[in-house]
Amino acid sequence: MPVPAKRRSSSKGRRGRANKGLAKKTLAKCSKCGKPTMPHHVCPFCGNYQGKEIIKSKVKKKAGSKK
Repeated sequence: MPVPAKRRSSSKGRRGRANKGLAKKTLAKCSKCGKPTMPHHVCPFCGNYQGKEIIKSKVKKKAGSKK
């Protein structure tokens, strides 16, 4: 079984791992409500995708109102 010729030093290993950090998520504005959403996903707030209603959103009533 092949074995690496030389051991990688700890500093070289750490420098390689330094670039593996988490990247920030890119967000896009929803065309209807304007809240930030993931691109190419249905808006979790209003349920729209590319100007069409995909998921019907449930509107919660306030506890104090009697309608």
